[in-house]
Amino acid sequence: MHRRTFLKLTAATSLGLGSYALLSCASGTRRDIAIPEKTVVYRSGVNGYHTYRIPAVIVTRSGTVLAFCEGRKNDSRDHGNIDLLVRRSEDGGRQWAAQQVVYEEGGTESVTIGNPCPVVDGATGVIWLPFTRNNTDVLITHSTDDGKSWSDPVTITGDVKPAHWSWYATGPGIGIQLQHGLRKGRLVIPCDHREAVNGAPTKFSHVFYSDDHGNHWQVGGSVAPYTDECQVAELSDGRLMINMRNYQGREGGDPAHGKQRAIADSHDAGQSWNALTFDPALIEPICQASLVRYSWPGPGSRNRLIFSNPASRTDRENLTVRLSFDEGASWPDQRVLQPGPAAYSCLTTLPDGAVGCLYEAGDANPYERIVFARFPLAWLSQGSGGNAPLSE
Repeated sequence: MHRRTFLKLTAATSLGLGSYALLSCASGTRRDIAIPEKTVVYRSGVNGYHTYRIPAVIVTRSGTVLAFCEGRKNDSRDHGNIDLLVRRSEDGGRQWAAQQVVYEEGGTESVTIGNPCPVVDGATGVIWLPFTRNNTDVLITHSTDDGKSWSDPVTITGDVKPAHWSWYATGPGIGIQLQHGLRKGRLVIPCDHREAVNGAPTKFSHVFYSDDHGNHWQVGGSVAPYTDECQVAELSDGRLMINMRNYQGREGGDPAHGKQRAIADSHDAGQSWNALTFDPALIEPICQASLVRYSWPGPGSRNRLIFSNPASRTDRENLTVRLSFDEGASWPDQRVLQPGPAAYSCLTTLPDGAVGCLYEAGDANPYERIVFARFPLAWLSQGSGGNAPLSE
């Protein structure tokens, strides 16, 4: 006799899973597979916005989850009447307060406020939020009350954008604060820009940073050309690693290195970057990706980095999360978090040790909603599992 497969909610704290949906299969052998909890945070077409895009998520020092995005008023285009939004969760991403406008400009005018790239200063608790206006000016706001309110933005364009640069974007995704080394405490913001190379506008990834808890910002090093949207991770040997969207073979460079993520490292905390390498395991359809450190090597802890992107060479689909134990040299554990249309994503570590991922997804196209998923780290190596229904 075969007992049917069933779905149940369980505390499962003895397994270190927290509270997750578990799929229990009792046909001969029994295996519990935690299913990611998924909640729609922004749904396109409601609350006054045509489309929500460009997710960024952080956890504050007090444990609040902040989910940022662009609210695009009239259409889905990258430029237009666009506002910067946030929603807060005080229970690890299961329930969300109403969305609030962090900053908008011009009322109904076509002013593009976007590319959120927040970072938390662990020493002060201040949340810094760089963003751009019309992909030309760089502004920064901050919150000292856990994201409930935000300061008037300050323009820092002259500090972080050389005069010969044109188009500019912060992130998208998150910044980091260095935890070790001579530059411990430095806030690092990954960015990209365009500048003329042989008369042609060319994409470059770069960073800017602050060594005085956000009071002053300065531009760091640029990476090699034909790279843009990027994320940065601090490595255990003191280097920084920058992981980038890659235009090799599409706008220049070597076509053999196309459709995979570009990588570079820095030995001076982001003030300069070494030559590009490429990771054939991290295939991409030309899309943004997320890279975060989950844990540091040490007594009772393993060296872990987590990466997410739509793992396809052709389409923005099949959002996949990967786990590395060797500073990104290999990615032995991986799972598809969102089959079908999916695009930009942003990872974080939640207060209970679960992984959080804020990402774009849909049925007909990847820009129908922004979803927050939470899952235990063990889910990445559990084999095939299911997908829980969305909640709102």
